[in-house]
Amino acid sequence: MKKRLSIYIIALGVFGIVNTELGVVGILPQISDRFNVSASQAGMLVSMFALIIALSGPFATLLFSGINRKTILGLVVVVFAISNLVSAFSSTYSVLMLCRVFPAFLHPVYFSVAFAAAASSVPKEQSAAAVAKVFTGLTVGMVLGVPITSFIGDRYSLEVAFLFSSIINMITYIGIVIWIPSMPVEEKLTYGKQLRIMLKPQLWMNIAATCFILAALYSLYSYFAEYLIDVTNMSSRTISFMLVIFGASGIFGNLCAGKFLSKNITATISVYLVLLGTIYLLIFYTGKYMFPMILIIIVWGAVFAGGLLIGQTWLTSEALEAPEFANSLFVSFANLGVVFGTAVGGWFLARMGTHSIVWSGILFLMLASVCIGVKIRLFDFKESKFNCRY
Repeated sequence: MKKRLSIYIIALGVFGIVNTELGVVGILPQISDRFNVSASQAGMLVSMFALIIALSGPFATLLFSGINRKTILGLVVVVFAISNLVSAFSSTYSVLMLCRVFPAFLHPVYFSVAFAAAASSVPKEQSAAAVAKVFTGLTVGMVLGVPITSFIGDRYSLEVAFLFSSIINMITYIGIVIWIPSMPVEEKLTYGKQLRIMLKPQLWMNIAATCFILAALYSLYSYFAEYLIDVTNMSSRTISFMLVIFGASGIFGNLCAGKFLSKNITATISVYLVLLGTIYLLIFYTGKYMFPMILIIIVWGAVFAGGLLIGQTWLTSEALEAPEFANSLFVSFANLGVVFGTAVGGWFLARMGTHSIVWSGILFLMLASVCIGVKIRLFDFKESKFNCRY
């Protein structure tokens, strides 16, 4: 029971951090008005956060490697709590940006340690399922963080919206202190030993596949609202409800992905690519019909969320000797995949129309399939059952 509770506390921390990262999207108009900056300048609060994560992830994780995992988890959520508190009372845009930039360096550290801590807290055969529970916090934060923060900002104020994230971070810190046991690193890996995993060509094939999977997911999801407005002719209110449905089904998808990955990672990722491709084709051919699209969104949400865990597991399966560093690589390259997918999806939208952005997702799925196929063929990747020590 205590182990299960500790996993949920870690997941709450993930939600708080993701809400800090993405929730600000829902209050960007208020930030523009408050600090008298343009919409593009306000948007830098989001893009700079993501860029820092992508560039600093592995290095920040290396810096904190060897420190007790409980200490790291507590330290990061305290920093996020303070940054959100200061953000709530920032007097200038520069101060607000600083409050975004500093915690962004620690974002990948929390994720890397969280995944490793969750997996190591249970028997090996349950590790993927434990990580799936942590990913639930990620899913909820990604899907509900924006509407929740937007609602708080509209109903109350900009200050209260930032304070909401700060409170979540502090609740997590209290939970970490009280319920999470000390997790000292049993064997401190040297920086050199951790960096040596980067010399493995099979790891780079996994990194490329993971990056393409995330790009495939976000090349279409980033334009979720535009597609439903232009193609399905949904109202804004209906789309908001669809986002909630999408996120709710994502929680179920996480748990299912964890169970399948615990049995066979290769089969799971192979079936996943086919399943996501099928959903994209259904979106293209039936997306203009309201009722079929609602059903597709329910399934799409589950498959979308499962893809995050599948990408993380596939990448780290080739770097079990340096689990935290491998997880930091996932965080960095997943963010690069998001940026790349969003950009290419936007290109398809601008050049070929909203309906055709589906093909950008299918293109990335094909690239991911090639990487996985080459990896299996060249490096003779065989496994009857996935037993991972994160």
